Amino acid sequence: MKLSAFDYSLPPELIAQHPLPERDQSRMMVVRRRAGTFEHRRFCELPELLGPEHFLVLNNTRVFPARLWAHRPGKREQVEILLLREEAPGSWLALLRPGRKAQPGQELLVEDLRARVLDVRDSGSRLLLFSPAENLRSSVERLGRPPLPPYIHRQPGEDPSDDSERYQTIYARHTGSIAAPTAGLHFTTKVLERLEGRGISRCEILLHVGYGTFQPVRSAVIENHRIEPEYFEIGDDSAAFIQGAKRKGKHLIAVGSTTTRVLEYVARSSTGFDKGSSGYCDLFIYPGFDFRVLDGLLTNFHLPRSTLFMLVCAFASRELMLQCYREAIAQKYRFYSYGDCMLIL
Repeated sequence: MKLSAFDYSLPPELIAQHPLPERDQSRMMVVRRRAGTFEHRRFCELPELLGPEHFLVLNNTRVFPARLWAHRPGKREQVEILLLREEAPGSWLALLRPGRKAQPGQELLVEDLRARVLDVRDSGSRLLLFSPAENLRSSVERLGRPPLPPYIHRQPGEDPSDDSERYQTIYARHTGSIAAPTAGLHFTTKVLERLEGRGISRCEILLHVGYGTFQPVRSAVIENHRIEPEYFEIGDDSAAFIQGAKRKGKHLIAVGSTTTRVLEYVARSSTGFDKGSSGYCDLFIYPGFDFRVLDGLLTNFHLPRSTLFMLVCAFASRELMLQCYREAIAQKYRFYSYGDCMLIL
């Protein structure tokens, strides 16, 4: 299947640069995939669109301030560091920009931290060794900035405190993601309480969003793309909850593409949801995929040619999704991480 089949044109002004004042006031396109229809609603209406026959699964990962600004000794130019994954104590895989200033052996200064480039991987990422390694995570929390996607622009010196709070779900618990599971950004305590009041139950799982979720597809044939593994956990209680709800015939609504990938990955494992599990998920979902547990999906609007857009096309058909995206553009929906959302049933 050609990568070009997942392209569409988006006016730049529709890329949301800031979150709305209220999380749950986002617009929500409700798509009935079997009927091929859609309607325009607000996210705050979600409890009234579902019922006790549905249940939600959410990703409770917490984003850490993975973006650091460094410079070479004696130089003033800044080098941007995006931490991806801790390989060993003090050693992190990272993306650096501009990469030409970060060749093996190069030292970089991040205020009171030093980082030495150990290796350059085939993907273009760098392996960095930080010193001092003691309390490195607390240093990153102190020095880092929210790892906003490159299409969200901030002015130099702009206060990052709003992003630190809003680029995080209200149920984030376990630190480890370098990007937010953005479908969850719309939830408020009030919406969760109203869902409970209508008998719509939920459970939480974990996937630390890493490079695998947003790495670009560079192959013209999408089947040749490989997703970088990302760490996941499903506790015993959540596994039992999912298995029990499905056996009762309830409809599983995944909150986000990251949740979807973990659920479908585990559904294909030898034990499935018989017990809790953990490991690394590298599942790539594109049209032709056989969904085993998913009945509905809450998701944001995604970049063209991205694996996330391919996932929603796999669930609701490429033709319907392209039609819905054209409608969203015509209706001036807000796109991407801080944008509006879509409920696919």
